Amino acid sequence: MTDRHDARIRVLDEATVTRISAGEVVERAASVVKELCENAIDAGAGRIRVSITSRAGRIAAIRVTDDGCGMIPKDARLAFARYATSKITGIEDLFSCKTLGFRGEALASIASVAHVTLDTKSREGTGISGTRIVNRGGEILSESETGSPFGTTITVEELFFNTPAREKFQKSVAAEIALITGIIERMVITHPEIGFDLTHNDRRILSVPGSGNLLDAIIHLHGLSLARQLIRVRGGNHRVIAEGYISRPSLTRKNQYHMYLSVNRRSIASRTLAGAIKEAYGTLLPADRYPVVFLDFTLAPSEVDVNVHPTKKEVRLSREDEIRKDVISVIKESLAGECLIPAAGSGSAALPGLEYPVRFQYRTPEEGGAGVREPILRERIATERQLRLTGVQPKSEGASAIPDLEIIGQFGTLYILARTPGDDLILIDQHAAHERVLYELVSERAERGMGIQELIEPVVLPLSPGEREILAGALPLLSEEGFGIDEFGSGTFLVRTVPVVLGKNVGPGEIREIISEIIAPGTGRGVDSREQISRIVACRGAIKAGADCSPDQCRQLIEQLGQTRNPFTCPHGRPTMVAFRKRTLDELFKRI
Repeated sequence: MTDRHDARIRVLDEATVTRISAGEVVERAASVVKELCENAIDAGAGRIRVSITSRAGRIAAIRVTDDGCGMIPKDARLAFARYATSKITGIEDLFSCKTLGFRGEALASIASVAHVTLDTKSREGTGISGTRIVNRGGEILSESETGSPFGTTITVEELFFNTPAREKFQKSVAAEIALITGIIERMVITHPEIGFDLTHNDRRILSVPGSGNLLDAIIHLHGLSLARQLIRVRGGNHRVIAEGYISRPSLTRKNQYHMYLSVNRRSIASRTLAGAIKEAYGTLLPADRYPVVFLDFTLAPSEVDVNVHPTKKEVRLSREDEIRKDVISVIKESLAGECLIPAAGSGSAALPGLEYPVRFQYRTPEEGGAGVREPILRERIATERQLRLTGVQPKSEGASAIPDLEIIGQFGTLYILARTPGDDLILIDQHAAHERVLYELVSERAERGMGIQELIEPVVLPLSPGEREILAGALPLLSEEGFGIDEFGSGTFLVRTVPVVLGKNVGPGEIREIISEIIAPGTGRGVDSREQISRIVACRGAIKAGADCSPDQCRQLIEQLGQTRNPFTCPHGRPTMVAFRKRTLDELFKRI
């Protein structure tokens, strides 16, 4: 008879504990590949071969072969023991450890949930044969001599055979192969000196020779076209050195997947570093786009804690704010030295398969005015007024980043057509260009003493409770930016003044749209409130697409754009201009 007062808490047996712990390190087949490849890298491998075999809709076997240092028989046996490692000897070594692995868990965890065969031969051993150890579920079944080249081959079969719950939730073979390929790609980037081969059922997925040159590795993985749009990065200080490549603003992605980041050559995910890179681009990129990045950050091991995640995906930086500022500075310097005018068809909007997707359709003014024509007087006066507002910025130091341009005309009331001294054709987006000019003027308003203007008729804003709370919290900042807004009865606010750069013709509807855009939840998308307001004001106050510009006004706009710090994109990251090279045009017309 069981005593109802018996203890309910029990100590789990060692086999159960081992399998639970293995689940933290070995989540899926891709985790096995990651851990074994990291061990191979730490063993000094010059080439790593990964072979995946699948049958009946599941991963049947994983084989990882390297030509590293190999192991003597005694070390091969110890490699299956938990917390057995050659990387560290005590807790204090964690702060100077430079290897990818250090816990001594990987092989033990894999063996506890799979059938593992280890073949290895040490370069330092005295025998002519290697060692083979067969382990199933954490128990060594056999040990023998075997013919083996220098290095190590580990074959993993029957993964999760003794943990059916985990096996049940594994992804499809296609999804698993995609994950494995992504892991190998990141290792290729962090260790370009190592050759990698990846096959699935004898089908070659990836093969990189390991030349040691990062750009070669990028070309092998992503192609020459992408590589040509990259900017070299190398710089830093005693805290952090950043080295690698970043994309020009014309090459972006919808997510951060193509931001290959590593710390001390360990591929990691870091919101701090990714955020710093995005911040360094600033208005060169749209808020919802991300650059393509291949960067390694070298830090003192004592500044990085890699022991914060079971799979070591994340790291903790000891002086996060300082490192973040250093990274921003390095990226900004790298971008500042480049001409960032994108070639036609190079941006993300280019149509698949077409290098130059732009098609011109000229019409006479009588057919709708979409061609090249002179503006009427009323339109010219409106445009002149807007250009006058932005014609007061101080001239920037040094030469203009924009080449000398000869105005050809205006196309479709959207783009300014111009030519360079070398006969290249330049198309300038008039709204994006003026938005950039206005944005920098607004950003410098406080120190330049720019003023505000009072509305002839105040604008009443009826708001929902949630909007009211947002606006109430933003009132002090809005006041600093030139918006005079007061509470006006229950649930409403009164807008009395606006920034002078918006012009005198701003109407109530425009005011409502500006304020609504400022207080809309999620509008900032990662930028601070002041930056958000500056971008919105610049966008609303700029010359609109569809506004006519005379040749003289086109010249004024280009001159103003040339005086900005960054003339290549609008505040939202869209390009202000696109170049059609003369040689490309000649090739299109079969002249060369």
